[in-house]
Amino acid sequence: MSIWYSLLDLLPVEMLRWDFMKNALLALLLMAPLFGILSTMIVTGRMSFFSDALGHSAFTGIAIGCIAGMSMPLGAAVLFSLAFSLLFSFVRSRSSQSADTLIGVFSSTAVALGIFVATLGGGSFTKYNRYLIGDVLSISPMEIGMLALVLVFVLVFWFFYANRLTLSAVHPQLASSRGIPVGLSQTLFTAAIAVVVTLSISSMGLLILNSLLVLPAAASRNVARNIKQYTLFSVLFALLAGIGGLTVSYYLGCSAGAAISLLLAAIFAVTFCLRKRVG
Repeated sequence: MSIWYSLLDLLPVEMLRWDFMKNALLALLLMAPLFGILSTMIVTGRMSFFSDALGHSAFTGIAIGCIAGMSMPLGAAVLFSLAFSLLFSFVRSRSSQSADTLIGVFSSTAVALGIFVATLGGGSFTKYNRYLIGDVLSISPMEIGMLALVLVFVLVFWFFYANRLTLSAVHPQLASSRGIPVGLSQTLFTAAIAVVVTLSISSMGLLILNSLLVLPAAASRNVARNIKQYTLFSVLFALLAGIGGLTVSYYLGCSAGAAISLLLAAIFAVTFCLRKRVG
């Protein structure tokens, strides 16, 4: 981190004088490709509400960790979200119900369980507010290191499974006939989303986290002409919104997560207006 601090000290930017802003910027530089890449997979796979369901499961894991007296409830959240995603993949592979229906079942269950656990014994819900709103300015170097490790994993996963996931989402029968392990690909995909959502929930906030995993690819779809542009624009939009949102939050004193989400919504609006010209 000292090297990162030294590099940013060379820039004549007021907001980068503070270590917490340097941490937040580095975290967003790691989150942008994570959100951008996973967003394309989520939108293509028609799993836009799955990340929201995972956010609710992560909140339940955090509540369980707090009640258990864990100093780092994030660990419990990661484990609970992974178990949640694996259970979802198992049920989905053995059910004739649509993905949207199953997501609704799991999401509503996770919400109810999270509230139940958080308020068990008359407990106060206010201590969980930071996970609802998020605060990237309070992210720790350890959390940044975890994001870096997850980014490496997602990049490797995307390199080997991007085409398989796309084909599995568009035509699962054709993918299976070509020897693609559809179930394994989808399981690894849901596990990757679970980890990213859980690690981002305290920084971005549960209330808007889903928008950050949908809007980059949704905006990219308006202007992209092929798969490469689709992924590139998605990552670029996430990066621009991340840096812009952090800057806006510093000078206006607002939530960085909310600012990032609004900038992504603005990018979507602009690309929507440009879609016919580009096409």
